[in-house]
Amino acid sequence: MESLLIKGGVPLEGEVWISGAKNAALPIMAAALLTPEPCIIHRVPNLSDVRFMAQILNWLGASVTFKDGTLRIEARKIKGYGDYDLVRKMRGSICIMGPLLGRLKRARVSLPGGCVIGARPINLHLKGFEALGAKITIEGGYVQASARRLVGSAMFLGGRAGSTVLGTANVMMAATLAEGVTVIESAACEPEIVDLAKFLNAMGAKITGAGSPTITITGVKELHGAEHELIPDRIEAATYAIAAAATDGEVTIKGARADHMHAVLDKLEEAGVSVVRRGPDLIVSRKGRLRPVDVTTLPYAGFPTDVQAQMMALMTLAPGISIITERIFESRFMHVSELARLGADIEIEGPSAIVKGGRPLSGAPVMASDLRASAALVIAGLAARGTTQVNRVYHIDRGYENIDGKLRQLGARIQRIEDT
Repeated sequence: MESLLIKGGVPLEGEVWISGAKNAALPIMAAALLTPEPCIIHRVPNLSDVRFMAQILNWLGASVTFKDGTLRIEARKIKGYGDYDLVRKMRGSICIMGPLLGRLKRARVSLPGGCVIGARPINLHLKGFEALGAKITIEGGYVQASARRLVGSAMFLGGRAGSTVLGTANVMMAATLAEGVTVIESAACEPEIVDLAKFLNAMGAKITGAGSPTITITGVKELHGAEHELIPDRIEAATYAIAAAATDGEVTIKGARADHMHAVLDKLEEAGVSVVRRGPDLIVSRKGRLRPVDVTTLPYAGFPTDVQAQMMALMTLAPGISIITERIFESRFMHVSELARLGADIEIEGPSAIVKGGRPLSGAPVMASDLRASAALVIAGLAARGTTQVNRVYHIDRGYENIDGKLRQLGARIQRIEDT
């Protein structure tokens, strides 16, 4: 098993290019199952999650080639069920269910796996499929959906923590080949949903309203192949911006989308970080002492839960008290105990973490519990004195393309080592 070894205390300087969005790539890859014709997807990040999804599509019968950031997927003949050993590895794999149901009118998919950050039920996905006329059964760890035909319907997909991103994507994909009109109320508004709708429309779908709480899908008889370039990864861009601030450096983040990052950039500026927008690029630096800020995670366009851990790492460096409240997932503070190993002073009270910042961090061995916790520990290690070893680096490889290489280009003293 590999680890990242970080010798901290070096300001990050230079330029870093942002990869395509992982959270857009996975459902768009799944959407290629809706047509027997070839689909070409550009700016695809080379991540373990992307490779897992490619394996799933291969297992279903699709031909998948991946070279130099471009995926070619051709799903001439496919089967309607997903293998447990593949699907269990990541939650995003559940998004194959909508395309299989849409094209074949049947789908049998293992309940998905992924990061251990709290319950993420798929009941809203199933509610949407049932509204389209599918019969749903769950048995032996598998979800089975079948329908003689899918018929458009009006549905509400809001849940306890707001809208469901993957649920919106799943139902939207199935509805493209349903008869009539489907209206999704309380739809997710994330940029990744907009990107999926753009790809589906390029395939011949008729989708309006993506990016708003109401999405309308007028079903068509068939979809065709299409070519598409993914949006940049707003979570990766936020992570590098926070790393620049944490190390008191200056980093130009190339190819980002500031319009997808308003909540994060607003909190960084409130914390005393300079963010200069220059076309598609962001120049991030820190002028003087960090200031504590309060953060509450919310569905888009609120502060993203996927940046909560990284922001907490930054707030450990800001003198004063910050309160970080998690409203999306109930178990997403597993990084707190590991940050404490580096010297952070954090207390958990219900859904909030009270961060008493300003104490210097010192390097230590730490254990990553999930993808974004890994990024937070890397940021803390970059800012800490001495050496930090981040174990279970496979988590970070799920969502960050070549993170150690990109950080080295910015001057970080970081290397990947094989555990003995």
